[in-house]
Amino acid sequence: MYLILKKIVVPADCIIAGMSKRKKINPVTTRNSVKLLRGGKPYFDCLLQLIANARDTIHVQVYIYGSDQTGRLVAEALKAAVKRGVNVFLLVDGYEARMMSRALINELIQAGIQFRSFNPLFKSRYFYFGRRLHQKVITVDATYALVGGINIADRYNDLPDDPAWLDFAIYMEGEIAKELCILCWKTWNNYLAVNEFGTCQPAETLAIEQLPQCNVVMRRNDWVRRKNEISATYIEMLRYSTKEVILLCSYFLPGHIIRKQLSFARERGTRIKVVTAGISDIPVSKNAEKYMYDWLLRNDIEIYEYQKGVLHGKIAVCDGKWMTIGSYNINNISAYASIELNINVHNDAFAGETQKILQDIIDDDCVRVTRENHAKAKNLYNQFVRWLSYSFIRVVIYIFTFYYRRRE
Repeated sequence: MYLILKKIVVPADCIIAGMSKRKKINPVTTRNSVKLLRGGKPYFDCLLQLIANARDTIHVQVYIYGSDQTGRLVAEALKAAVKRGVNVFLLVDGYEARMMSRALINELIQAGIQFRSFNPLFKSRYFYFGRRLHQKVITVDATYALVGGINIADRYNDLPDDPAWLDFAIYMEGEIAKELCILCWKTWNNYLAVNEFGTCQPAETLAIEQLPQCNVVMRRNDWVRRKNEISATYIEMLRYSTKEVILLCSYFLPGHIIRKQLSFARERGTRIKVVTAGISDIPVSKNAEKYMYDWLLRNDIEIYEYQKGVLHGKIAVCDGKWMTIGSYNINNISAYASIELNINVHNDAFAGETQKILQDIIDDDCVRVTRENHAKAKNLYNQFVRWLSYSFIRVVIYIFTFYYRRRE
């Protein structure tokens, strides 16, 4: 069953919980309407409707853009927008752009879509060194936006007899969309000195001043630009939590700092539930996670493995009062090697509804990992494989930003 939350009006005295009082990293936007979308058909129906209604400018920035059925479906919508006179900017990660067919790229360019792959720090014919553009963001007319963990490819869409991976995104209308558009424009121009409002004048189709008061803030991680805002969000979430934190994460391998905060939060009495993948698209990551289960269980952190398919979401809720969602995985690759984008929403009603959705997933679609059943699944060979996987993941960050470019 697909999950779509209704728009929620936030009281005027909405408190921004969990944010550091010492430093405001990004402006807090207050006039917004928000909606949570589950991946698959709900997400792509929303995306296609946004593209169809666009009047001026569309920014699409994703990690993966497939040359498959879903990729071509979105491509046709973008081409139709160009014919209506809409400016379309499509930016994909330089590493993953290798997976796009040259025929599709040429087709997009010939249709008038402005296409780029994200530039690394250094590159040559055979070498690539730099961070990945892992963020997934779409903005339309600087007024509407989508942010989440969902790429544009078949595996993220619902196809006949092939349901989408479990993932989420947040749909937004209002002031936050302009901030996201400015970010897209800066990223598109490689952060060079440009007019930050170049394509980011909000459309007159939405009376922003009439939107409900809802506090929404953009958070980023980018090691080159010394941004670690999303990492700080998770630290704040655990540090200031008082009742319960639910973390749904596809590749859950927290580093030393997050593990420390997890431990401190449990010592204060915060209940922590971690939803991980039961079926993973990256076996080495799953084995590394299982190696960490011993530490998590020793610290009385609850572990739930999702069973209905591949889990790819990245979302967390604190005390039913505020939440974060985006592209950031709780591991060192997201913390130190990739460009990531999350959205924080400080809204009791919205966070409470999101918490209920996550709890329903735990109750209906997950199996709990206990000390007893985890011990039964352990043996010398499994432990060695898990240790080896964990050790590999710990060092992969140092080589993650480098690859030998294959010959054409």
